[in-house]
Amino acid sequence: MIECDVCVVGAGLAGLTAGVRAAESGLRVVVLERSADPEYLCNSRLTGGAFHVCLNDIQSNADVLEQVIRTATRGAAHAGLARAIAEDARRAVKWLQSQGIRFIKGGSEPHHNFVLSPPSLQRVGSDWRGRGGDVLLRTLGGALAKHGGQLLRGHRALELDIADGRCTGVKGNADGVPFEVRAQAVVIADGGFQCDADLVRENISPAPDKVLQRNARSGLGDGVRMARAAGARLSDLVGFYGHVMNRNAMTDDRLWPLPWMDNVATSAIVVNAQGGRFVDEGRGGVYIANRIAGLPDPLSAFVVFDQPLWEGPGTSRFLPPNPNMEKCGGAIFRADSLEALAGQLGIASQALAATVATYNEAIERDTLEALQPPRSPKAYRAMPIRTAPFYGVPVCAGMTYTMGGLAIDEWSRAMDAHGEPFLGLYAAGGSSGGLEGGENIGYVGGLSKAATTGLRAAEHIVKTRQAAHA
Repeated sequence: MIECDVCVVGAGLAGLTAGVRAAESGLRVVVLERSADPEYLCNSRLTGGAFHVCLNDIQSNADVLEQVIRTATRGAAHAGLARAIAEDARRAVKWLQSQGIRFIKGGSEPHHNFVLSPPSLQRVGSDWRGRGGDVLLRTLGGALAKHGGQLLRGHRALELDIADGRCTGVKGNADGVPFEVRAQAVVIADGGFQCDADLVRENISPAPDKVLQRNARSGLGDGVRMARAAGARLSDLVGFYGHVMNRNAMTDDRLWPLPWMDNVATSAIVVNAQGGRFVDEGRGGVYIANRIAGLPDPLSAFVVFDQPLWEGPGTSRFLPPNPNMEKCGGAIFRADSLEALAGQLGIASQALAATVATYNEAIERDTLEALQPPRSPKAYRAMPIRTAPFYGVPVCAGMTYTMGGLAIDEWSRAMDAHGEPFLGLYAAGGSSGGLEGGENIGYVGGLSKAATTGLRAAEHIVKTRQAAHA
């Protein structure tokens, strides 16, 4: 039997933030990490490292950030949680800096004002050693030990202990040997369920094997299943953060996490195997990726565009698809006519030509929102497809982390079946829900979410313990 004040499940950014913050406040902390590898992989280790709120600078006014969260999620975000992120994302970064985490300005865009150092944005493939996320986890692991906390690798939590409606610990397995942790509070922070085929099939895609795991392959959904079995409330589990990737990334690791097709797809059209549009490209790359994953065959989508678009948005942002995608082995088809392009892609030429003609006319007449499906005109510029050569890129949905999980409030407290706080149980980062996702696929920012919810979970636990001993 392991006894402690706080047991944290998962040693990514959210889990280690919760663990270190509780330990530095004097609580006995045990962090459980499923992997036994000292360099255990999780999304935090592979991250690009940009801390932002809905692609806005975390230093922006809290009222402004709260509104952009509401807009991005179309009002679906939990009100208190949205306010918590708006107020405390910057404070969470400042706290990370106090632990020795270094940040740089990663680029000219506002959401790159706080990027983990050494930076990971300017890379192809999944090289991570010595970069921002790797240094982040090693630094926080050292801080946990400094404050007397324990990180137990190779310990997989599988069941929550519940007594009189309160979470009192966890049970699990360590290399075939059962273990039990007794704790005053448990924080689930194991990173989501993106690698659990059954949960993905139930909530995200009819064909999980045709969705690219653009992640560390470590999000097995243990936390969600444990919480559900214990009677905790789950948020809407629909939605994931990810990007539109070249389809060859399914078998070629050089093509993920970058380059992606988002900056092209959002100015072009995305069509299915029948040559028709099926998604509002103006809603952004994360939204498009979710809709691709939801197709009956998620490997049946193509981005279609022309030469000016390839030379414009195709060369924008860091590590753009032009020219990096082909250099990394990505398939790109070119033709002097739409009919010839359709033949190369294996879709009906007349249908593709009609789709392009309708789209071009809508741009000319300023009637994009009247298309079926509608095309949002404001966030991304829709560009006509007229100038040869014409391009077609077979794409897939790359899933990084799932957005739904345990329903939490602004202090990361898990909810019970009646919507009341589940005593002793918290969730943070990718294991938590209520902020992002849902049918509108509202993306807020995984790192800011992880750091803020982890920090707040620990601070609420500390405050509750102090009140009980006052």
